[in-house]
Amino acid sequence: MIIKKAKIYTKAHGFLTGDVVVTDGKFARVQAQSVSETGEVVDADGLYMIPGLVDIHFHGCMGADMCDGTREALDVMAAYEASVGVTSICPATMTIPKEELLAVMKNAGEYTYRGGAHLVGINMEGPFISASKKGAQAAENITTCDYDYYRKLQEAANGLIKLVDLAPEEPGAMEFIEKAKSEVVISIAHTVSDYDTAVEAIGHGATHATHLYNAMPPLSHRNPGVIGAVRDYEQCHVELICDGVHIHPSVIRATFAMFGKERVILISDSMRATGLKDGDYTLGGQPVKVKGNLATLHDGTIAGSATNLMDCVRFLVHEAGVPFETAVACATENPAREIGIYEEVGSIEVGKRADFVLLDEKLNLVRVYVDGKEIIC
Repeated sequence: MIIKKAKIYTKAHGFLTGDVVVTDGKFARVQAQSVSETGEVVDADGLYMIPGLVDIHFHGCMGADMCDGTREALDVMAAYEASVGVTSICPATMTIPKEELLAVMKNAGEYTYRGGAHLVGINMEGPFISASKKGAQAAENITTCDYDYYRKLQEAANGLIKLVDLAPEEPGAMEFIEKAKSEVVISIAHTVSDYDTAVEAIGHGATHATHLYNAMPPLSHRNPGVIGAVRDYEQCHVELICDGVHIHPSVIRATFAMFGKERVILISDSMRATGLKDGDYTLGGQPVKVKGNLATLHDGTIAGSATNLMDCVRFLVHEAGVPFETAVACATENPAREIGIYEEVGSIEVGKRADFVLLDEKLNLVRVYVDGKEIIC
């Protein structure tokens, strides 16, 4: 297959117009001139060609949730995410009872690819968090950091857990970071940590901050907290939910100024209502009311997002004024690097899996391909 005259996203040169050859589900040639090979031709004249998006933090969509713990739920999630241009998924768990979480991990670990987006990892969001900043997590299931329990979960998941979220001020957190840092990305999350405690966690090996600004103390000029700590250490990367609800566009712009585009990872944090109508849903066993792109618990606490990652990319560009090429990198290359799959996906390069998206000049979806095969959107 040859994709002709596309505006191809490249890390080194931004967008360049050229042709891409796909062979056996992988990118075989990428060049800024016409190729003469034979095969199926896709006319992409005037279209953007970007890598398939990589969402490393979302809970569900189309009525399904990672914590449903069924193959059917993962099928629904994989199909929907691919249909909106997200071709690699690393869904997040919730703070649920221990045996239920084990069953969820086992379900994912035994899951075999059946089409749609590829399941490339699991984001373990809880139960090692602070009850004071639990957000939509269930307080009764919060536990202290337990490395042996994590190892049991990781074995059940067949090694799929890529990130573990924790509150560094909680008992056992620093010891857990030391033990697990070589196995998974340690993320500071759902925390009341001060600056010094966050710096200590980073010193032990934490390198990530979950949905920056949300479920953590605000940045203050006298108490910079987690936000100030992760800003000060170049090895740390931060997640942003750019759905128009969680973070004001001005703060989004300020975040890029503080961290630089290489350290920002765009996530959706979407829950099961994403892709469906307004109404009553659940997240982590708790009732959630969804109206537009706002999802809340009964007390008004924001409960994840009702926006997919491609819509977050559009918001970042159209509403926050971030350059399109920056938004693409933050939703493809950066998350792929963070969970160790950049050798396979995250950019349009020879040898990588041919997961890509064609968009028109207004960033409307035109076509999606996974393994070089078109997904019917």
